[in-house]
Order: sequence, then C-alpha cells, then structure tokens
Amino acid sequence: MRDEEAVRRYVERLALVLTQLGFQRMPARVFAALVVTDESRLTAGEIGEKLQISPAAVSGAVRYLEQVGMVVREREPGSRRDHFRVTDDMWFASMRKRDRLMELWRDAAVEGIPVVGEDTPAGKRLADMRDFLGFLIEQLPLLFERWEKERAER
Repeated sequence: MRDEEAVRRYVERLALVLTQLGFQRMPARVFAALVVTDESRLTAGEIGEKLQISPAAVSGAVRYLEQVGMVVREREPGSRRDHFRVTDDMWFASMRKRDRLMELWRDAAVEGIPVVGEDTPAGKRLADMRDFLGFLIEQLPLLFERWEKERAER
C-alpha cells in the first residue's frame, strides 16, 4: 500500500528538481503528479484536487505541457472530461522533438557567423555552437536507435 503523504512530498520534490532545470513551477507540479499516478492519467479536476490548485492553474500548466509534448490530452468516447496522460515513452518522444529545435539553433548560428565575422570572438562562439549542435544532430539518431534496440531487449 502506498503512503500517499510520502507520494505527495515526492511530487513536490520532483517538481522542485524540474524547476531547477528550467521548468515553470506549476507545469512541473502537474507533470510530477501525472508521473506518479499508476494510471498515468488524470482529469483536470483530479489534478487540481491532488495539488490543491485552481482550475486556471491546471489549465495553464497542461496547455504548456501539451505544447512541449510532455502530456497528451485524451477523451473517452461519450465522456465530456479530458484526461491528461504522460506517455510511457515521453522522454524518448520529447528528445526526438528537440531534434528540430537543435536544427533551428544550428541554422541560426550558421546565419550569424558571416554577420559578425568568422574570425571575431563572436564568430568563433557561433562556430562552436554550430559545430556542437551539428554533432548532436548527427549523433542523436544513433543514440535513439541504440535505445530502441535496448528497450526492445528488456
């Protein structure tokens, strides 16, 4: 049997870690609550009740989490209530979406190098950014393949 008070404390601890990593506080708390739910899904009302937050806070948090691909919204046939769910492969899917962001960052660096001058300190920083992001863009698909293989073997 789960100690619900210990679970509540853990949700707040996980949310704190996520805010230290750059998450907004309320989405971090909502995400943490969803992660520790055995069913991995809750309605907005259940989230509000568990976290003791307003419907507006829940709405803003789940909207943000949906936009960044960390939760999905589902509705059961015949129901009016949305359920919010963390997918089992959420981290993997989230990292895949970051590929596109890295391409945008790399392309922005490439564009900026001739603007600031290739031999300037700023140009060298942008070239390092371009090279590092290019390396990640090249290597991440290989890591994803390795992960998929390892996960299938488990």
